[in-house]
Amino acid sequence: MALKGNLRDFSITQLLNLIHIARKTGTLFVEGASEKALLSFKEGKLAFAQVGQEDTRLASILYKGKKLSAAQHNAIQTRAGNMSDKELGLLLINARIVSQQDIINCIQQNCLNVVNRIFSWGEGLFRFDNDSLPGDDRILVRINLENIILEGSRRLKEQEQLQDEIPSLDIALKFTERPGTNLRNVNLSVDEWKVVSYINPKNTIRQIAQASRKNDVEIRRIVYGLLQAGLVEFTRPAGKPVTASLGRVPPPKVNKEEQKSLINRIISRIRTL
Repeated sequence: MALKGNLRDFSITQLLNLIHIARKTGTLFVEGASEKALLSFKEGKLAFAQVGQEDTRLASILYKGKKLSAAQHNAIQTRAGNMSDKELGLLLINARIVSQQDIINCIQQNCLNVVNRIFSWGEGLFRFDNDSLPGDDRILVRINLENIILEGSRRLKEQEQLQDEIPSLDIALKFTERPGTNLRNVNLSVDEWKVVSYINPKNTIRQIAQASRKNDVEIRRIVYGLLQAGLVEFTRPAGKPVTASLGRVPPPKVNKEEQKSLINRIISRIRTL
């Protein structure tokens, strides 16, 4: 299956479905707007995954999976840095530090984390190389794609809904002035509090996303929750951004009348929910 193209034409979910149905063996290379990823498959099952230059060696995966302590991880990095993943895995199992199932579970979870991370990529290029797999030193797993594809479909639907509710990230937010609204009485997650700390008419949603290191889907999800809870509302961006806190990207120039009309339409829609 010679397959290459643009993510505008094929979503990650559609690509996974093609690989699943054809029971293909090979590696899918994806180049997003700011990151690259690779997903390897064996007979239509996910076997390995990596984003960018992230460390996917066994010791690091076990450490992230909390199966190794920091001291154990550092010792392995120092004393067994040149050991292959298969050799290291056998050594750790024989030493009763981890079990075979621990290793499998951690590698599988790392693969799923990578796939979940790239589901929202809507821009970029992809290429599938037949029969291309990681080196023999890597430990490959076998993850059925059915549930992954279902999760991807759910995320795509959510992404479309959030896009409808918050079509532009170049507008600002302000806290509502309704009586009885108090953030202290609301249970917010760490990520939500991080976003809340940047809410100011001077900062657009896009700048808040950059400052809190959230992608477009994540920031829309958090903002939508705050809107639904009645804690914030849309407002026209006020002046220039605060460079000390958000810094790098100035708000884009837009037609003020068009922006005002857009904001009013969005506010009206949110108030009717």
